[in-house]
Formats: sequence, structure tokens, C-alpha cells
Amino acid sequence: MYAVLESGGKQYKVKKGDIIYVEKLSAEKGDSVEFKVLALGDENSFKAGNPYIDSARVLGNLLETKRGKKLTVFTYKPKKSCKRKMGHRQWQTKVEISEIVADVSSYA
Repeated sequence: MYAVLESGGKQYKVKKGDIIYVEKLSAEKGDSVEFKVLALGDENSFKAGNPYIDSARVLGNLLETKRGKKLTVFTYKPKKSCKRKMGHRQWQTKVEISEIVADVSSYA
């Protein structure tokens, strides 16, 4: 079974045991987190929410919070002597999906 969840304005397709990086969550290492489910499915059926499926939820364990890879931002104005190079590192949270709670057979 897989689920499409929403976190930080982005969507992730996950199944049990997956490890994903999401926008920084305000929880401590080892805490359990719960995500909103947009869609559920398996090889035989699929259910999309409107916008969420209220009876379904995805549970995960927070593994760590760290900063991602550095992104280089370069801005300039043509025909002028104006250039600026900057860097940015976004905070990310590493989450392991522990359980998808839903009954997909009733959605067929």
C-alpha cells in the first residue's frame, strides 16, 4: 500500500519503511509525527481525497533535523556592474514512515 501525503506545501508518495526528507518540523528527535493523507492506493484500488482523506493517516518517526546541501544564488543586472553571489542551506527533517493507517479495501 502507498499513500500520498502533504508536508510543508509539498507532496510525497510513500510506503511503509520509506525514509523521506521534509521541510523542518517542530518536533524532537525520536518523536512520532502524523501527516495529512491526500490519496491512498495499492495494486488493485485507488482513493483520492477531497482534499484530504479524513479516515486515513500516515505515522512516522523523526530521525534527525539537519541542514541540506548548499544552493548557490547568483543575481546580476545586465549592462551594469552589479553582481551578487549568495549561498543558502535549508533546514530539513529526516522522517521514517512507520505506519499507514487506512482500510483500502473499502475504497474499491
